[in-house]
Amino acid sequence: MTSAAHTAAGIDGRFELLDHHGAAVSHCSYGDRLLLVFFGFTHCKAVCPRKLAELTTVLDGLGEAAAAIQPLYITVDPERDTPDRMRSFLATYPRFVGLTGSRPGIDEVKARYRVFAQRVDDAGGGYDVPHTAVSYLIDRDGGYVAHYLDGMPASEMISRIGRAVADRAQEN
Repeated sequence: MTSAAHTAAGIDGRFELLDHHGAAVSHCSYGDRLLLVFFGFTHCKAVCPRKLAELTTVLDGLGEAAAAIQPLYITVDPERDTPDRMRSFLATYPRFVGLTGSRPGIDEVKARYRVFAQRVDDAGGGYDVPHTAVSYLIDRDGGYVAHYLDGMPASEMISRIGRAVADRAQEN
């Protein structure tokens, strides 16, 4: 794959992080599967649980084609989202692999995906992390395939992702 493919739409889907079992992984760790990537954090009260449930519905709607996809949940809050915390949180969403890492490592991946996330302290001494709510489809080389904005109907995501999976199968 050429470097131009990595920057289609300004997205570079390559990464080197830790999965929710503490193992080092990269965009190449999931074989020929497409990566369905969403950024969030485990202390998120509304957007992340809603989006993970929605993406689970999309994967269910893909039927057998879902086997060609590895869903990933990359934290924007690595200070709190340890592998153990990610594993516990994702027990409700078992198809997803949680990814975390050092703050510099996460910041690098956020920049590659053009994801906004910024810590906002609250009056009670805690904090929230407002962030971009976009899902990305990435190929095995870290190349951008597509993205899906928050609010896109699940039926449309199923159709678009299904076409991407079928297109990849024809190429191989």
